[in-house]
Amino acid sequence: MPSALEITTFKLVKGLGIKDFIAANTDIDAWLKRQEGFQSRHIAELEDGSIVDMLIWRSAANGGDAASRIMGETADFPVHAAINQRSVVWRIAEVRHRVLA
Repeated sequence: MPSALEITTFKLVKGLGIKDFIAANTDIDAWLKRQEGFQSRHIAELEDGSIVDMLIWRSAANGGDAASRIMGETADFPVHAAINQRSVVWRIAEVRHRVLA
């Protein structure tokens, strides 16, 4: 089954930590669950404090469609104020190989 990975990395605004970020995502998580092709979300923190936000989509088209609408549809959600917007790097790619347990 085709799928795609959406990987976004960024820093949080000064004074916030990973727990703050996760708490601020309640609305976004609910929004994601309503998007066509959304499969899962994984949030991690690197040693330097950078956040890795990885979403798995049924297709890159599904992820791209959601990405094109997210800021407009969720502009007033609190999570956006937690992210240092200048540090955001966003990419999406079709999965070419996968190994399952």
